Amino acid sequence: MLGNLKLQVLSSICQIIDTALDLEKALAEVLRILSETLSMKRATITLADPDNERLAITASHGLTAEERQRGVYELDEGVTGLIFQTGKPYVVPDIRREPLFLDKTGSRHLERGRVSFIGVPITANGRCLGVLNVDRLFGDEVAFEEDLSFLTVVATLIGQFLSLNEKVKAREEALVRENISLRSQITREQRGPYIVGKSQAMQDVEHQVSKVAPTRATVLLLGESGVGKTLIARIIHELSGRKGHPFMKVNCASIPENLLESELFGYERGAFTGAVGSKPGRFEDAHEGTIFLDEIGELPLGIQAKLLRVLQDKEFERLGSNTTRKVDVRVVAATNRDLGELAERAAFRPDLYYRLSVFPIQVPPLRQRKEDIPVLLNHFIDKVAREYARTITFTPRALSDLTLYDWPGNVREMENLIERLVIMSDGDRVDATFLRPYLNQSAAQPGMHTPEHGFAAPRPQGLSSLKAMERNEVLAALRRNGWVQYKAAEDLGITPRQIGYRIKKYGLSAVIDHESAGARE
Repeated sequence: MLGNLKLQVLSSICQIIDTALDLEKALAEVLRILSETLSMKRATITLADPDNERLAITASHGLTAEERQRGVYELDEGVTGLIFQTGKPYVVPDIRREPLFLDKTGSRHLERGRVSFIGVPITANGRCLGVLNVDRLFGDEVAFEEDLSFLTVVATLIGQFLSLNEKVKAREEALVRENISLRSQITREQRGPYIVGKSQAMQDVEHQVSKVAPTRATVLLLGESGVGKTLIARIIHELSGRKGHPFMKVNCASIPENLLESELFGYERGAFTGAVGSKPGRFEDAHEGTIFLDEIGELPLGIQAKLLRVLQDKEFERLGSNTTRKVDVRVVAATNRDLGELAERAAFRPDLYYRLSVFPIQVPPLRQRKEDIPVLLNHFIDKVAREYARTITFTPRALSDLTLYDWPGNVREMENLIERLVIMSDGDRVDATFLRPYLNQSAAQPGMHTPEHGFAAPRPQGLSSLKAMERNEVLAALRRNGWVQYKAAEDLGITPRQIGYRIKKYGLSAVIDHESAGARE
């Protein structure tokens, strides 16, 4: 009779394991069958957790959720730890007389009389994966050896199932990595967003992107203006599981401070003058997708606290509302400023800085990866050719000048330069003589060629190199946009008010009047 019962139980367990896809549900079902068919009152399957090097209850029967959560052991703690370390079964005829029985779950503290307890190791491929613990199965009239023999068979089946589950999980992870690689390759072939350049520095960036893209981690992109941080943010989105959901870009420096909070988090009707209706913010618009916060260093302190809450708790309130809203958004931030230094000066919240710096990626400037210049030039020539139906090439001396040039505006400056050359050149071949004035214009100052440094743009007296670069960028944007300030502001990703401030700051009004007058003549 007992033999038939064993076969029935083992047959049912095999059917569960053969069709199960969910590990925890399958293990819980195994324990349920043991309980309903035999005399087992409670049982646990405790598995090793490789992340924290502890044993934790993965499935249980006869335990409450609270009792199960308490079932966490060190690898050598109590009866469970002893079985895991030795790989041998252990019988406790009476738990009241066994010092190693810790009753961490607290599930037996109300038991009266003798309670027997048996544990067997769960093994696969010569290694111990966990422990199967049960109260008596067949009652006192059956010898402990019967329990041990039967439980060893059950533990063997569970071990095979766990081993198969590990292999399936490893295969799934390999398929995810392969899928990311194939998507990256397809993206390149379809001229989608991808990193141009094969310098070691950019290969390092590409490697970091491939590692972090499939995760949920917040990414902080660091680097000078124009190095391509927006492109890298989009690549991270495209290679993630959020690809089919929105990618929202917000330039924190281009939106006035009094509007930025409502832009990010939305507002309710009557929240401020002119708020005639409710409007969701960019975070709600980006739900299940990615939000790219460019120029994060310009974010006002008051809004930084609200952003920190979104990063930590995934919740916020709209302006003018007390209703807490939940949102699932991956944040990618970018800055050309030293956030650590800003945090030391109390100009940026240290807690937000550390929260944003989960995975920082430093994007190098173009002058530090000059080997990428030829391939970038070809990339932009091909891109502009599709837009203007016209292709240009460079003479060897012109190409040498472009390689020696330091590109203070980085990749953005190069793209703008190629577009201007395609428009202005009469022939398809650009030589050094024709090129040099345009390089000077892109530097916004009369340039000079030196063998060591290429074209160096002397800066106005009294200006630091950083300020000179900003002045040059503003002037170049104005030239590109026919001296129309609001268009130049859009080109630079700032507001008309901000570009007006910079024109006044650098005394550019006279230059604008002179050159715009010359353009009209």
